[in-house]
Amino acid sequence: MVLLYEHPLSSYAQKIKIALREKGVAFTAELPDSFGTGRADGPFAEANPRTEVPVLIDGTVSIFESTIILEYIEERWPDPPLLPRTPAARAFARITEDVCDTQYEAVNWGFGEVLWFRRATGALADHLRAQAAAQTRVLQDWLAGRLGDADWFGGQGFGWADAAAAPLVNRSVHYGLGPEPGSPLRRWHARVGERPAVARTFAEFEAAAARMAQAADLYTTGTRRREYRDHRLEWMVKSGGLCVVEAGLRDGNIRFPWPNTP
Repeated sequence: MVLLYEHPLSSYAQKIKIALREKGVAFTAELPDSFGTGRADGPFAEANPRTEVPVLIDGTVSIFESTIILEYIEERWPDPPLLPRTPAARAFARITEDVCDTQYEAVNWGFGEVLWFRRATGALADHLRAQAAAQTRVLQDWLAGRLGDADWFGGQGFGWADAAAAPLVNRSVHYGLGPEPGSPLRRWHARVGERPAVARTFAEFEAAAARMAQAADLYTTGTRRREYRDHRLEWMVKSGGLCVVEAGLRDGNIRFPWPNTP
């Protein structure tokens, strides 16, 4: 049995669950007990010193970083393939994934910092929400251009780029920042959500999102700490939230990626 350390809200983990389910791979999903704490002990930290989800454990093989996991899944269980056949189409899919994993994830994450984790209030919260909304429109326009008139990002069939983009666009829809009703990207979102692998993953996201009001207190008190990594930190700083980072450092409720020193 394959074990996947994950969190239902993680867009990276959702991408992996969609891929596994599309390929019919049975797996057990587990939320690590130490998730969000930054603890360096236990099986989760042993599998990934960054203590980030997702982590895929396949027998004696342990892999972290979602793109590398996705590549492993594609090679380990090649049917049905998610990557297209030609080098150019494969590069197209990987570029789409990379933008979703970096720029788009950062915008969604930043909006969630205000909505769920109350990192800002008043005028600052309004400003950060406005920044997220404007940047979301830019990213959705970019995705719409890559989709064009096709049903799927890979052309005729569901594939790698669809699995990567689906969690990001779906979270925007959840936030009320989704593509315009009736637009090609909104129709794609409806289409992708009808696939059983995606529908199940989206349902898990919605169930977890409904519990965030209670979970948010763990992160504001410092019981758990949100990870400010690379593109996320960049988003907060460039969007006008440097004081949010400073407050998190002062209150001890944010963390930075491994390696850390005392």
